[in-house]
Amino acid sequence: MNAFLDIETTGLYSCFHKITVVGLSFGDDPEVIQWVGDGITSCSLLQALEPASTIYTYNGSRFDLPFLKACLGIDLRAMFEHRDLMLDCWQNSLYGGLKAVERRLGIPRRLKDIDGLDAVRLWNKYEKHSDHRALRVLLDYNKEDVLNLKALKGILL
Repeated sequence: MNAFLDIETTGLYSCFHKITVVGLSFGDDPEVIQWVGDGITSCSLLQALEPASTIYTYNGSRFDLPFLKACLGIDLRAMFEHRDLMLDCWQNSLYGGLKAVERRLGIPRRLKDIDGLDAVRLWNKYEKHSDHRALRVLLDYNKEDVLNLKALKGILL
């Protein structure tokens, strides 16, 4: 079964920053499983990934999977097939981040004005001020990332 995975973090470097949200979805199912903050554990993620054969990410080779390995101690590349859709985009002359590729391919996004830096700010608002609205927006942003990976795979592959 195909799994689609995306993470949010407090920054770009696993030695200084932490994972704030992990989103995961399977096959054609529109449901997204999400873990937040201290609820992100290697055990819960591995248990959820049990039915997966291939994990799809965008820039996961350089970001998501190394971050998960550094922070949770799990090497998903050693346990599952992995397909980084960013590399497939490059083979089709589609460069840039996920949002830029989505725009070029006409993949809709409800939260158009939120990016990775905003995701960090939303987490900080939630963590420092218990702003649950900020957390809801962050979770919605992550969910869109995960679901749009499915749309991207459908177009590219």
